Amino acid sequence: MKTEFSLAQLADPDIKEADKILRACVHCGFCTATCPTYVLLGDELDSPRGRIYLIKEMLEQDQQPTAEVVKHIDRCLSCLACMTTCPASVNYMHLVDQARVRVEKKYSRPLSDRLIRSLLAFVLPRPGVFRAGMIAARLAKPFVGLLPGGAAPNHPPSVFDRLRAMLALAPITLPEQGPSAGTVFPAQGQKRGRVALLQGCAQQVLGPHINQSAIRLLTRLGIEVVLVAEEQCCGSLTHHMGKDDDALAHAKANIDVWVKEADRNGLDAVLVTTSGCGTTIKDYGYLLREDPAYAAKAARVSKLALDITEYIDKLDVQWPTQRSDIVVAYHSACSLQHGQKITQLPKELLFKSGFVVKDVPESHLCCGSAGTYNILQPDIARRLRERKIANIASVEPDIISAGNIGCMVQIGSIRNNDGAPIPVVHTVELLDWMTGGPKPARAEITKGPRTGGS
Repeated sequence: MKTEFSLAQLADPDIKEADKILRACVHCGFCTATCPTYVLLGDELDSPRGRIYLIKEMLEQDQQPTAEVVKHIDRCLSCLACMTTCPASVNYMHLVDQARVRVEKKYSRPLSDRLIRSLLAFVLPRPGVFRAGMIAARLAKPFVGLLPGGAAPNHPPSVFDRLRAMLALAPITLPEQGPSAGTVFPAQGQKRGRVALLQGCAQQVLGPHINQSAIRLLTRLGIEVVLVAEEQCCGSLTHHMGKDDDALAHAKANIDVWVKEADRNGLDAVLVTTSGCGTTIKDYGYLLREDPAYAAKAARVSKLALDITEYIDKLDVQWPTQRSDIVVAYHSACSLQHGQKITQLPKELLFKSGFVVKDVPESHLCCGSAGTYNILQPDIARRLRERKIANIASVEPDIISAGNIGCMVQIGSIRNNDGAPIPVVHTVELLDWMTGGPKPARAEITKGPRTGGS
Protein backbone atom coordinates (compact mmCIF):
# COMPACT_ATOMS: atom_id res chain seq x y z
CA MET A 1 0.00 0.00 0.00
CA LYS A 2 1.39 3.38 -0.98
CA THR A 3 1.69 5.92 1.82
CA GLU A 4 2.31 9.66 1.78
CA PHE A 5 3.55 10.62 5.22
CA SER A 6 5.76 13.68 5.42
CA LEU A 7 9.31 13.53 6.76
CA ALA A 8 8.15 15.46 9.80
CA GLN A 9 5.46 12.87 10.46
CA LEU A 10 7.91 9.99 10.02
CA ALA A 11 10.07 11.49 12.75
CA ASP A 12 7.39 10.23 15.16
CA PRO A 13 8.28 6.58 16.02
CA ASP A 14 4.61 5.58 16.08
CA ILE A 15 3.91 7.08 12.66
CA LYS A 16 7.06 5.47 11.31
CA GLU A 17 5.81 2.11 12.56
CA ALA A 18 2.35 2.75 11.11
CA ASP A 19 3.95 3.57 7.75
CA LYS A 20 5.81 0.26 7.81
CA ILE A 21 2.63 -1.65 8.64
CA LEU A 22 0.55 0.11 5.99
CA ARG A 23 3.16 -0.46 3.28
CA ALA A 24 3.05 -4.20 3.97
CA CYS A 25 -0.67 -4.41 3.12
CA VAL A 26 -1.31 -5.62 -0.44
CA HIS A 27 -5.13 -5.12 -0.47
CA CYS A 28 -5.67 -8.87 -1.00
CA GLY A 29 -8.75 -9.06 1.22
CA PHE A 30 -7.92 -12.47 2.72
CA CYS A 31 -8.56 -10.88 6.11
CA THR A 32 -12.22 -10.28 5.34
CA ALA A 33 -12.99 -14.00 5.35
CA THR A 34 -11.88 -14.45 8.95
CA CYS A 35 -12.97 -11.12 10.45
CA PRO A 36 -15.94 -11.70 12.79
CA THR A 37 -17.49 -8.26 12.28
CA TYR A 38 -17.26 -8.50 8.49
CA VAL A 39 -18.71 -12.02 8.56
CA LEU A 40 -21.65 -10.74 10.63
CA LEU A 41 -22.21 -7.28 9.17
CA GLY A 42 -20.90 -7.55 5.60
CA ASP A 43 -19.61 -3.97 5.67
CA GLU A 44 -16.16 -3.45 4.11
CA LEU A 45 -15.46 -0.75 6.71
CA ASP A 46 -16.01 -3.38 9.40
CA SER A 47 -13.23 -5.52 7.97
CA PRO A 48 -9.50 -5.16 8.69
CA ARG A 49 -8.87 -3.92 5.16
CA GLY A 50 -11.59 -1.28 5.49
CA ARG A 51 -10.31 -0.15 8.87
CA ILE A 52 -6.77 0.04 7.50
CA TYR A 53 -7.97 2.50 4.86
CA LEU A 54 -9.76 4.59 7.50
CA ILE A 55 -6.72 4.60 9.79
CA LYS A 56 -4.35 5.41 6.92
CA GLU A 57 -6.37 8.46 5.91
CA MET A 58 -6.72 9.63 9.51
CA LEU A 59 -2.99 9.35 10.21
CA GLU A 60 -1.72 10.66 6.88
CA GLN A 61 -3.96 13.71 6.93
CA ASP A 62 -3.50 14.15 10.68
CA GLN A 63 -7.29 14.35 10.91
CA GLN A 64 -9.49 14.51 13.95
CA PRO A 65 -11.26 11.14 14.25
CA THR A 66 -14.82 11.37 12.97
CA ALA A 67 -17.83 9.60 14.45
CA GLU A 68 -17.88 7.26 11.44
CA VAL A 69 -14.22 6.30 11.83
CA VAL A 70 -14.63 5.80 15.56
CA LYS A 71 -17.68 3.56 15.03
CA HIS A 72 -15.76 1.13 12.85
CA ILE A 73 -12.63 1.14 15.02
CA ASP A 74 -14.77 0.53 18.10
CA ARG A 75 -16.38 -2.45 16.39
CA CYS A 76 -13.02 -4.18 16.00
CA LEU A 77 -12.63 -6.97 18.56
CA SER A 78 -8.82 -7.07 18.30
CA CYS A 79 -9.25 -10.82 17.91
CA LEU A 80 -6.31 -10.72 15.44
CA ALA A 81 -7.74 -13.44 13.21
CA CYS A 82 -6.75 -11.17 10.32
CA MET A 83 -3.10 -11.46 11.33
CA THR A 84 -3.27 -15.25 11.22
CA THR A 85 -4.81 -15.09 7.75
CA CYS A 86 -2.68 -12.29 6.25
CA PRO A 87 -0.12 -13.57 3.70
CA ALA A 88 1.83 -10.29 3.96
CA SER A 89 2.25 -10.42 7.76
CA VAL A 90 0.59 -7.03 8.29
CA ASN A 91 0.80 -6.19 12.01
CA TYR A 92 -2.78 -5.01 12.31
CA MET A 93 -2.60 -5.24 16.12
CA HIS A 94 -0.11 -2.42 16.47
CA LEU A 95 -1.91 -0.32 13.86
CA VAL A 96 -5.38 -0.51 15.42
CA ASP A 97 -3.92 0.02 18.91
CA GLN A 98 -2.31 3.22 17.66
CA ALA A 99 -5.62 4.31 16.14
CA ARG A 100 -7.39 3.71 19.45
CA VAL A 101 -4.91 5.92 21.28
CA ARG A 102 -5.55 8.71 18.77
CA VAL A 103 -9.32 8.30 19.18
CA GLU A 104 -9.00 8.43 22.95
CA LYS A 105 -6.90 11.60 22.85
CA LYS A 106 -8.57 13.53 20.02
CA TYR A 107 -12.21 12.45 19.83
CA SER A 108 -14.90 13.69 22.18
CA ARG A 109 -17.28 10.83 22.87
CA PRO A 110 -20.82 11.35 24.15
CA LEU A 111 -20.92 11.84 27.91
CA SER A 112 -22.58 8.48 28.63
CA ASP A 113 -19.92 6.72 26.56
CA ARG A 114 -17.10 8.49 28.40
CA LEU A 115 -18.62 7.67 31.77
CA ILE A 116 -19.06 3.95 31.14
CA ARG A 117 -15.56 3.63 29.67
CA SER A 118 -14.10 5.45 32.65
CA LEU A 119 -16.07 3.20 34.98
CA LEU A 120 -14.77 0.05 33.30
CA ALA A 121 -11.20 1.38 33.23
CA PHE A 122 -11.36 2.11 36.97
CA VAL A 123 -13.21 -0.97 38.23
CA LEU A 124 -11.93 -3.92 36.19
CA PRO A 125 -8.18 -3.58 36.91
CA ARG A 126 -8.80 -3.42 40.68
CA PRO A 127 -9.91 -6.79 42.08
CA GLY A 128 -11.23 -5.35 45.35
CA VAL A 129 -13.34 -2.74 43.59
CA PHE A 130 -14.41 -5.27 40.97
CA ARG A 131 -15.60 -7.71 43.63
CA ALA A 132 -17.69 -4.98 45.25
CA GLY A 133 -19.08 -4.11 41.80
CA MET A 134 -20.07 -7.74 41.18
CA ILE A 135 -21.91 -7.85 44.50
CA ALA A 136 -23.76 -4.66 43.59
CA ALA A 137 -24.56 -6.03 40.12
CA ARG A 138 -25.98 -9.20 41.64
CA LEU A 139 -28.35 -7.10 43.75
CA ALA A 140 -29.37 -5.09 40.69
CA LYS A 141 -30.02 -8.10 38.42
CA PRO A 142 -33.72 -8.48 39.35
CA PHE A 143 -34.39 -4.93 38.18
CA VAL A 144 -32.81 -5.22 34.73
CA GLY A 145 -36.26 -5.40 33.12
CA LEU A 146 -36.97 -1.85 34.28
CA LEU A 147 -34.27 -0.39 32.05
CA PRO A 148 -35.54 1.52 29.00
CA GLY A 149 -35.47 -0.10 25.56
CA GLY A 150 -32.20 -0.43 23.72
CA ALA A 151 -30.82 1.10 20.56
CA ALA A 152 -32.18 0.12 17.17
CA PRO A 153 -30.21 -2.49 15.17
CA ASN A 154 -27.07 -1.15 13.44
CA HIS A 155 -27.09 1.93 15.69
CA PRO A 156 -24.49 2.58 18.39
CA PRO A 157 -25.42 0.79 21.62
CA SER A 158 -27.13 2.91 24.23
CA VAL A 159 -26.01 3.23 27.84
CA PHE A 160 -28.94 0.97 28.80
CA ASP A 161 -27.76 -1.73 26.37
CA ARG A 162 -24.39 -1.65 28.07
CA LEU A 163 -25.84 -1.71 31.56
CA ARG A 164 -27.94 -4.74 30.61
CA ALA A 165 -24.82 -6.45 29.26
CA MET A 166 -22.91 -5.71 32.46
CA LEU A 167 -25.67 -7.13 34.63
CA ALA A 168 -26.08 -10.21 32.42
CA LEU A 169 -22.39 -11.05 32.80
CA ALA A 170 -22.41 -10.71 36.59
CA PRO A 171 -22.41 -14.16 38.27
CA ILE A 172 -25.10 -15.15 40.75
CA THR A 173 -22.47 -16.10 43.31
CA LEU A 174 -18.79 -15.32 43.72
CA PRO A 175 -16.16 -17.89 44.70
CA GLU A 176 -14.03 -17.46 47.79
CA GLN A 177 -10.94 -15.35 47.33
CA GLY A 178 -7.71 -17.09 46.44
CA PRO A 179 -4.29 -16.75 48.13
CA SER A 180 -2.93 -13.27 48.66
CA ALA A 181 -0.12 -11.54 46.83
CA GLY A 182 3.32 -12.22 48.27
CA THR A 183 2.58 -15.91 48.94
CA VAL A 184 5.22 -18.44 47.93
CA PHE A 185 4.21 -22.05 47.26
CA PRO A 186 7.18 -24.42 47.71
CA ALA A 187 7.89 -27.19 45.26
CA GLN A 188 7.01 -30.72 46.30
CA GLY A 189 9.99 -33.01 46.30
CA GLN A 190 13.06 -31.94 44.36
CA LYS A 191 12.87 -28.30 43.27
CA ARG A 192 13.19 -28.08 39.49
CA GLY A 193 12.32 -24.45 38.85
CA ARG A 194 10.78 -21.22 40.09
CA VAL A 195 8.10 -19.10 38.42
CA ALA A 196 5.92 -16.08 39.07
CA LEU A 197 2.24 -16.65 38.37
CA LEU A 198 0.24 -13.65 37.16
CA GLN A 199 -2.62 -13.12 39.58
CA GLY A 200 -4.87 -11.30 37.12
CA CYS A 201 -7.68 -8.85 37.78
CA ALA A 202 -11.12 -10.15 36.83
CA GLN A 203 -9.85 -13.72 37.17
CA GLN A 204 -9.00 -13.15 40.83
CA VAL A 205 -12.67 -12.40 41.42
CA LEU A 206 -14.45 -14.65 38.92
CA GLY A 207 -12.12 -17.64 38.76
CA PRO A 208 -9.51 -17.90 41.53
CA HIS A 209 -9.74 -21.70 41.22
CA ILE A 210 -7.87 -21.44 37.88
CA ASN A 211 -4.63 -20.26 39.47
CA GLN A 212 -5.17 -22.65 42.37
CA SER A 213 -5.18 -25.52 39.86
CA ALA A 214 -2.05 -24.14 38.23
CA ILE A 215 -0.30 -23.90 41.61
CA ARG A 216 -1.22 -27.48 42.55
CA LEU A 217 -0.02 -28.83 39.22
CA LEU A 218 3.21 -26.85 39.16
CA THR A 219 4.24 -27.59 42.75
CA ARG A 220 3.56 -31.32 42.22
CA LEU A 221 5.96 -31.12 39.29
CA GLY A 222 8.70 -29.60 41.44
CA ILE A 223 8.16 -25.93 40.59
CA GLU A 224 8.15 -23.22 43.24
CA VAL A 225 5.43 -20.65 42.55
CA VAL A 226 5.38 -17.06 43.78
CA LEU A 227 2.52 -14.57 43.64
CA VAL A 228 4.59 -11.42 43.45
CA ALA A 229 3.64 -8.67 45.88
CA GLU A 230 2.68 -5.26 44.45
CA GLU A 231 1.84 -6.78 41.06
CA GLN A 232 -0.84 -4.81 39.19
CA CYS A 233 -3.19 -5.27 36.25
CA CYS A 234 -1.20 -6.16 33.13
CA GLY A 235 -2.67 -3.10 31.37
CA SER A 236 -4.49 -5.04 28.67
CA LEU A 237 -7.98 -3.76 29.44
CA THR A 238 -7.13 -0.07 29.30
CA HIS A 239 -4.63 -0.57 26.47
CA HIS A 240 -7.39 -1.83 24.19
CA MET A 241 -9.56 1.12 25.20
CA GLY A 242 -6.87 3.51 23.94
CA LYS A 243 -5.95 4.64 27.45
CA ASP A 244 -2.26 4.14 26.81
CA ASP A 245 -0.88 6.26 29.67
CA ASP A 246 -2.79 4.13 32.18
CA ALA A 247 -1.82 0.88 30.46
CA LEU A 248 1.87 1.74 30.30
CA ALA A 249 1.89 2.81 33.94
CA HIS A 250 0.58 -0.64 34.91
CA ALA A 251 3.11 -2.30 32.61
CA LYS A 252 6.03 -0.39 34.13
CA ALA A 253 4.92 -1.19 37.67
CA ASN A 254 4.78 -4.90 36.82
CA ILE A 255 8.11 -4.84 35.03
CA ASP A 256 9.71 -3.30 38.12
CA VAL A 257 8.39 -5.91 40.56
CA TRP A 258 9.01 -8.89 38.27
CA VAL A 259 12.57 -7.85 37.43
CA LYS A 260 13.23 -7.24 41.13
CA GLU A 261 11.89 -10.70 41.96
CA ALA A 262 13.92 -12.31 39.16
CA ASP A 263 17.12 -10.60 40.25
CA ARG A 264 16.64 -11.34 43.93
CA ASN A 265 15.31 -14.92 43.93
CA GLY A 266 15.40 -16.06 40.30
CA LEU A 267 12.54 -16.71 37.88
CA ASP A 268 12.40 -19.16 35.03
CA ALA A 269 9.22 -17.56 33.71
CA VAL A 270 6.29 -15.28 34.36
CA LEU A 271 3.35 -17.64 33.79
CA VAL A 272 -0.06 -16.48 32.61
CA THR A 273 -3.35 -18.38 32.81
CA THR A 274 -5.37 -15.60 31.14
CA SER A 275 -4.32 -15.53 27.51
CA GLY A 276 -5.57 -11.99 26.91
CA CYS A 277 -3.11 -10.80 29.54
CA GLY A 278 -0.38 -12.99 28.10
CA THR A 279 -0.64 -11.41 24.66
CA THR A 280 -0.15 -7.94 26.15
CA ILE A 281 2.71 -8.92 28.46
CA LYS A 282 4.54 -10.57 25.57
CA ASP A 283 4.18 -7.22 23.78
CA TYR A 284 5.69 -5.11 26.59
CA GLY A 285 8.98 -5.01 24.72
CA TYR A 286 7.30 -3.35 21.74
CA LEU A 287 5.11 -1.03 23.79
CA LEU A 288 8.08 0.38 25.70
CA ARG A 289 10.67 0.16 22.93
CA GLU A 290 11.20 3.94 22.90
CA ASP A 291 11.48 4.32 26.68
CA PRO A 292 15.19 4.42 27.59
CA ALA A 293 14.48 3.54 31.21
CA TYR A 294 12.30 0.52 30.43
CA ALA A 295 13.07 -0.77 26.92
CA ALA A 296 15.60 -3.40 28.03
CA LYS A 297 13.64 -4.45 31.11
CA ALA A 298 10.41 -4.68 29.11
CA ALA A 299 12.06 -6.89 26.50
CA ARG A 300 13.37 -9.10 29.29
CA VAL A 301 9.91 -9.53 30.81
CA SER A 302 8.38 -10.24 27.41
CA LYS A 303 10.84 -13.11 26.99
CA LEU A 304 10.02 -14.43 30.46
CA ALA A 305 6.26 -14.40 29.80
CA LEU A 306 4.76 -17.78 28.91
CA ASP A 307 1.28 -19.17 28.70
CA ILE A 308 0.78 -21.88 31.31
CA THR A 309 0.56 -24.56 28.60
CA GLU A 310 3.91 -23.51 27.10
CA TYR A 311 5.63 -24.05 30.42
CA ILE A 312 3.91 -27.32 31.31
CA ASP A 313 4.97 -28.71 27.95
CA LYS A 314 8.61 -28.20 28.99
CA LEU A 315 8.20 -30.24 32.19
CA ASP A 316 8.52 -33.96 32.79
CA VAL A 317 4.86 -34.77 33.42
CA GLN A 318 3.75 -38.31 34.25
CA TRP A 319 0.64 -38.44 32.11
CA PRO A 320 -2.13 -41.00 32.81
CA THR A 321 -1.71 -44.43 31.27
CA GLN A 322 -5.46 -44.97 30.92
CA ARG A 323 -7.59 -43.13 28.42
CA SER A 324 -10.93 -41.54 29.25
CA ASP A 325 -14.06 -41.38 27.12
CA ILE A 326 -14.73 -37.81 28.26
CA VAL A 327 -15.18 -35.60 25.19
CA VAL A 328 -13.57 -32.17 25.52
CA ALA A 329 -14.43 -29.39 23.07
CA TYR A 330 -11.41 -27.12 22.97
CA HIS A 331 -12.34 -23.46 22.61
CA SER A 332 -9.29 -21.67 21.23
CA ALA A 333 -9.21 -18.16 22.68
CA CYS A 334 -8.34 -15.54 20.06
CA SER A 335 -5.56 -14.09 22.19
CA LEU A 336 -3.99 -17.53 22.37
CA GLN A 337 -4.38 -18.77 18.80
CA HIS A 338 -4.05 -15.46 16.93
CA GLY A 339 -2.23 -13.25 19.43
CA GLN A 340 0.34 -15.78 20.67
CA LYS A 341 0.16 -18.35 17.85
CA ILE A 342 -0.44 -21.17 20.33
CA THR A 343 -2.85 -23.49 18.54
CA GLN A 344 -2.04 -27.19 18.88
CA LEU A 345 -0.23 -27.31 22.21
CA PRO A 346 -3.25 -27.08 24.58
CA LYS A 347 -5.04 -29.79 22.60
CA GLU A 348 -1.96 -32.01 22.68
CA LEU A 349 -1.72 -31.65 26.46
CA LEU A 350 -5.40 -32.47 26.87
CA PHE A 351 -4.95 -35.54 24.67
CA LYS A 352 -1.94 -36.65 26.72
CA SER A 353 -4.16 -36.27 29.79
CA GLY A 354 -6.44 -38.95 28.35
CA PHE A 355 -9.33 -36.90 27.00
CA VAL A 356 -11.08 -37.22 23.66
CA VAL A 357 -10.38 -33.77 22.21
CA LYS A 358 -12.55 -32.21 19.51
CA ASP A 359 -12.05 -29.04 17.52
CA VAL A 360 -14.92 -26.55 17.37
CA PRO A 361 -16.16 -25.56 13.89
CA GLU A 362 -15.27 -21.95 12.95
CA SER A 363 -12.77 -22.00 15.79
CA HIS A 364 -11.02 -18.96 14.27
CA LEU A 365 -14.07 -16.73 14.94
CA CYS A 366 -14.20 -14.81 18.21
CA CYS A 367 -16.78 -15.65 20.89
CA GLY A 368 -17.45 -11.93 21.38
CA SER A 369 -15.82 -11.44 24.77
CA ALA A 370 -12.68 -9.48 23.79
CA GLY A 371 -12.00 -7.74 27.09
CA THR A 372 -14.69 -5.09 27.51
CA TYR A 373 -16.17 -5.62 24.03
CA ASN A 374 -19.14 -7.67 25.26
CA ILE A 375 -20.16 -4.65 27.34
CA LEU A 376 -19.32 -1.87 24.89
CA GLN A 377 -20.69 -3.66 21.79
CA PRO A 378 -23.32 -5.96 23.32
CA ASP A 379 -25.36 -6.71 20.19
CA ILE A 380 -22.41 -7.87 18.08
CA ALA A 381 -21.00 -9.76 21.07
CA ARG A 382 -24.33 -11.51 21.62
CA ARG A 383 -24.53 -12.63 17.99
CA LEU A 384 -20.98 -13.94 18.10
CA ARG A 385 -21.70 -15.77 21.34
CA GLU A 386 -24.76 -17.45 19.86
CA ARG A 387 -22.75 -18.53 16.83
CA LYS A 388 -19.95 -19.87 19.03
CA ILE A 389 -22.34 -21.76 21.30
CA ALA A 390 -24.05 -23.41 18.34
CA ASN A 391 -20.68 -24.51 16.97
CA ILE A 392 -19.56 -25.90 20.31
CA ALA A 393 -22.83 -27.76 20.84
CA SER A 394 -22.49 -29.38 17.41
CA VAL A 395 -19.57 -31.55 18.58
CA GLU A 396 -21.61 -32.83 21.56
CA PRO A 397 -18.92 -32.42 24.23
CA ASP A 398 -19.04 -33.46 27.87
CA ILE A 399 -16.94 -30.48 28.86
CA ILE A 400 -15.52 -27.32 27.28
CA SER A 401 -11.92 -26.28 27.78
CA ALA A 402 -10.64 -22.71 27.32
CA GLY A 403 -7.53 -20.75 28.25
CA ASN A 404 -9.03 -17.33 28.97
CA ILE A 405 -11.44 -16.23 31.71
CA GLY A 406 -13.15 -13.73 29.42
CA CYS A 407 -14.12 -16.50 26.99
CA MET A 408 -15.28 -18.72 29.85
CA VAL A 409 -17.62 -16.01 31.16
CA GLN A 410 -18.84 -15.11 27.68
CA ILE A 411 -19.65 -18.68 26.68
CA GLY A 412 -21.35 -19.19 30.00
CA SER A 413 -23.84 -22.00 30.30
CA ILE A 414 -24.40 -24.32 27.34
CA ARG A 415 -26.77 -27.26 27.47
CA ASN A 416 -26.56 -30.53 25.61
CA ASN A 417 -29.37 -32.23 23.70
CA ASP A 418 -30.74 -33.64 26.95
CA GLY A 419 -30.86 -30.21 28.56
CA ALA A 420 -27.96 -30.87 30.92
CA PRO A 421 -25.37 -28.11 31.37
CA ILE A 422 -21.99 -28.49 29.69
CA PRO A 423 -19.36 -27.10 32.07
CA VAL A 424 -16.75 -24.61 30.85
CA VAL A 425 -13.41 -24.97 32.63
CA HIS A 426 -9.84 -23.78 32.14
CA THR A 427 -7.42 -26.12 30.40
CA VAL A 428 -5.10 -26.14 33.42
CA GLU A 429 -7.95 -27.39 35.63
CA LEU A 430 -8.28 -30.46 33.44
CA LEU A 431 -4.52 -31.04 33.37
CA ASP A 432 -4.44 -30.75 37.17
CA TRP A 433 -7.37 -33.17 37.54
CA MET A 434 -5.90 -35.85 35.32
CA THR A 435 -2.47 -35.74 36.99
CA GLY A 436 -3.65 -36.12 40.58
CA GLY A 437 -5.61 -32.98 41.45
CA PRO A 438 -9.31 -32.66 42.30
CA LYS A 439 -12.06 -32.69 39.73
CA PRO A 440 -13.11 -29.15 38.73
CA ALA A 441 -16.04 -28.09 40.89
CA ARG A 442 -18.23 -27.38 37.87
CA ALA A 443 -17.44 -30.65 36.06
CA GLU A 444 -20.55 -32.72 36.70
CA ILE A 445 -19.28 -35.72 34.72
CA THR A 446 -19.71 -39.39 35.53
CA LYS A 447 -17.90 -40.82 32.53
CA GLY A 448 -14.61 -42.64 32.98
CA PRO A 449 -12.17 -44.20 33.39
CA ARG A 450 -10.04 -41.65 35.22
CA THR A 451 -6.61 -41.43 36.73
CA GLY A 452 -6.95 -38.11 38.58
CA GLY A 453 -8.33 -37.54 42.05
CA SER A 454 -12.01 -37.05 42.72
